Amino acid sequence: MPTAPRILMTRPDHYGVTYAINPWMTPESWAGNQTVALAEAATQWQALADALGAVGFALEILPGQPGLPDMVFPANAAIVFDGIALVARFRHPERQGEEAHFHAAFEALRQRGLLSAVHSLPEGVFQEGAGDCLWDASRQLFFAAHGPRSSRASIEVIAETFGQEIVRLELVDPRFYHLDTCFCVLPGGEVLTFTPALSTASLERLRAVVAPEMLIEADFAAASAFSINAVAHGREVVMANPPASLRALLEERGYHVHGLELGRFMQSGGGSYCMTLRLDRRARAAVRATAAAE
Repeated sequence: MPTAPRILMTRPDHYGVTYAINPWMTPESWAGNQTVALAEAATQWQALADALGAVGFALEILPGQPGLPDMVFPANAAIVFDGIALVARFRHPERQGEEAHFHAAFEALRQRGLLSAVHSLPEGVFQEGAGDCLWDASRQLFFAAHGPRSSRASIEVIAETFGQEIVRLELVDPRFYHLDTCFCVLPGGEVLTFTPALSTASLERLRAVVAPEMLIEADFAAASAFSINAVAHGREVVMANPPASLRALLEERGYHVHGLELGRFMQSGGGSYCMTLRLDRRARAAVRATAAAE
């Protein structure tokens, strides 16, 4: 019997918009009534956790840490693939304190047998996890980004660590500072993206590997609603409340959309994908080998 796909989340007990390191972050919008804001964030986080559980995910829950509000976005914590966690190295000092806590968390997962190895990035090479490196199971490759947060040099480290083909994409709009804010690989092989966030050369590389009928070009309304920042399993897609046009487009392709209110996390520039990290992604050959061993 196949096991449920596994996702990591971090509790929002210490979440808050207390600094600004991307254009969406407005600390003043949080400071007015922090008690109400935190209560709303907790409700929205729980609704996401419940939705993910309902569509078939098993959840691993970490505690947050005081003074590290963005730990609630574990997509940035690491790239996890074939049982290996490549732990992030954050560009901004405000997030660098997360690294040790996430490294310890991944070591604990390794000791439980959920991971086989935990690796670190070289000094001076910034890479902000699965937020800038998305696995495409249909094409058996990574889409990996560099730009506002992750260094171009990180692409080579990812290739050496995981041994998979990589399509390199450059982010050129500071509002879409991680690839997952403007790019989503759906289980059917479609790629949902806001193309103006990518460089011209990146679009050429993208179109070289994704057929036109499989490229879904979202508009700014969908991108700014953080609906592209989605989590999908089978035909189920969990995202921040999408514009009606995007919902209809996905439903026409056979997907069932679960739209959630995630406004308190959007104030930090994140949506449902940012708030999660898949722990069980594997290459097709590795999946077959695991199944044979079982």
